[in-house]
Amino acid sequence: MVTIRKSILADAERIDEIYASAKRFMHSQGNPDQWSGEYPDIVEAKEDAEDGVGYVMEEDGKIFAVFAFIIGPDPTYSMIENGAWLNDEPYGTIHRIASDGSHSGVMKRCSEFCSNFIDNIRIDTHKDNSFMLKALDNLGFTRCGIIYLETGDPRIAFQKCFK
Repeated sequence: MVTIRKSILADAERIDEIYASAKRFMHSQGNPDQWSGEYPDIVEAKEDAEDGVGYVMEEDGKIFAVFAFIIGPDPTYSMIENGAWLNDEPYGTIHRIASDGSHSGVMKRCSEFCSNFIDNIRIDTHKDNSFMLKALDNLGFTRCGIIYLETGDPRIAFQKCFK
């Protein structure tokens, strides 16, 4: 049975392995620019655990996926170009979702889990992340426009209302 729980500091090394695996996969699938440096790595894994926003998915005690879920305004989402958010209601944002590739349906499980806490979910991804773009489309997320990370890099922004 798959479970989702908050991450703890002891999970950081496994989370870092999953990030590394996800980076290799993305780069091999024509997405060499997203997560091309060290980010995300063990630093973010530890910070997410300490901040109480990190989550892991596991089966039989083995972690196979990770994500951060933050409820509240995201500064990088305050301005959106070429579109608009579906509403201005409170929302949660999914960040740093990654899998080791051993299980399917990770984004579906993640979004359903997060919807238990708040009705509006936002997420963004790189234009070359074809797997995430397809998953978000299949799960009914609406493409809302373009946001910019703190680095200035553009990302396609999505939102889904669960009510």
